[in-house]
This record gives sequence, structure tokens and C-alpha cells, in this order.
Amino acid sequence: MMTNPEPTGLTERQVQSFIEDGFVRIDGAFPTDLARQCRDELWAAAGLSPDRPEGWTRPVIRIAAMSTPAFVQAANTPLLRRAYDRLAGPGRWLAPQGLGSFPIRFPSPIAPGDDGWHVDMSFGDSPDFMEWRVNVKSSGRALLMLFLFSDVGPGDAPTRIRRGSHATIARELLPHGAAGATLRQLSANGYASTETCPEVLATGAAGTVYLCHPFLVHAAQPHRGTRPRFMAQPPLLPKGEFDPALPPSPVQLAIRRACGLAF
Repeated sequence: MMTNPEPTGLTERQVQSFIEDGFVRIDGAFPTDLARQCRDELWAAAGLSPDRPEGWTRPVIRIAAMSTPAFVQAANTPLLRRAYDRLAGPGRWLAPQGLGSFPIRFPSPIAPGDDGWHVDMSFGDSPDFMEWRVNVKSSGRALLMLFLFSDVGPGDAPTRIRRGSHATIARELLPHGAAGATLRQLSANGYASTETCPEVLATGAAGTVYLCHPFLVHAAQPHRGTRPRFMAQPPLLPKGEFDPALPPSPVQLAIRRACGLAF
């Protein structure tokens, strides 16, 4: 896992780490003061207070999206925009107009009920989300992103990541072609095919961002710390479908390497 990018953007070593591991961690991706401002807005949107823990009665609450200037700024720092170009391809992504969703996790003995391993789906129109899909080209999603708006230590419900699992998922998606596989199909065996992948915790200081391959298997976990955890888990949206006339991005190179294909 690589940290501390150069001011000019991701290093070649970090890009190779992304291709092999399925993610890269960027410390200081947005300022801590901006993270604090965003937290204040999230507290207000949740109708809760950092000074009244008696109101933290649920293990997790969800806020769908935030599009105020603070969140737009956090998602579009020069460092992040250079990283988007480097991983998804220059000019092949849509600038985020906000962030979401936000699973805000609180210290609680109650099981959150949403902590299973999964891959985020990318497209679909069924009211049954289990019928939403992801395909081997990753249509509809350029990156999975984890934005930390609070300091997250090992006990603060950090997202669990299965390092290298994106390659296994790419191979499993290949036979499904452009139509892709549904969440129901992919999760039928509980992602047992990725059980041997090393587990990494998405920890870091407020302002840290994990840029992840869209196929990365990940999971939530209960909060065993003392202070609520604030994180956003948005996609980076692509401008269009994969264009074979353009050089492959690191996202596509990772898929090619896993499948042994050129497309």
C-alpha cells in the first residue's frame, strides 16, 4: 500500500500498486479544515450533535448525497483531479458535483446489518437492487472512492478491503460479456473466491482518500471506537464507454492483466 504522493500527482510506483492491489491511498487529498467543515454539515444534515452522544442511538445512519461547495471542493482538489486522470484516463471522467453516499457509523453494540463483503454495482434500472449489474468493462463506473472526513483508526469501523480481489472479480465477469453479472449472481457464493486475499483496513487521517478499482471487494464492520466515523463512498463516473482507440488506463490494464485479454 503506497502513501504520500508527490505534489505533482501519483508516482509510477503508486500506479503499479493500484494495478496489482486494486487501490491506492492518498494522504492529504483534501485539507483537514475542509474535512471539518464537511463534518459540521453532515452533523446538521443528520440532525445530531458531536456533543450529545445520547442521540447516537443507531449503529449507522445514511445520508444520500451532499452537493454544497465544501463537498464539491473536497472531491475536486488539484491532487485528486490529477489522480483521476492518471488512473481513469485523461479527460475520461466526469468532475464530481458533490459526494455520497455517507454511511455515518457510531460506536454501538448493535450489529449494523450491512457489513457483508460485496462489489459495488454500476448500472441498472430494476427496483430490485440485487438485479443491478457490473460488467467486465466496468460500464458506468470509473473508480470506487473512499473519502475519510474524520480520523479513522482500526477501531473506528474502517472499510475492510480484500487486496487484489479486483483481479478475481474481473475473471468472473469475463464470461458474462457486456451484459454483465447481477449482484445476486456475484454474491451467490459470498465472494468465497476472494477469501484468501489479504485484508487491509482503510484507515487514515481526515482528508485521506482511497481510490479503488471498481471491482474491489470490500465490506463495512461494526464501530468499536468512541467517536463517529464520517466517510463518503462515491463512484467516479466515466464520460463514456471504453474506447479502444485510446491508450488503456490503469483501470483497464488491471482488467487486461487479470483476464489475459486485450480489449
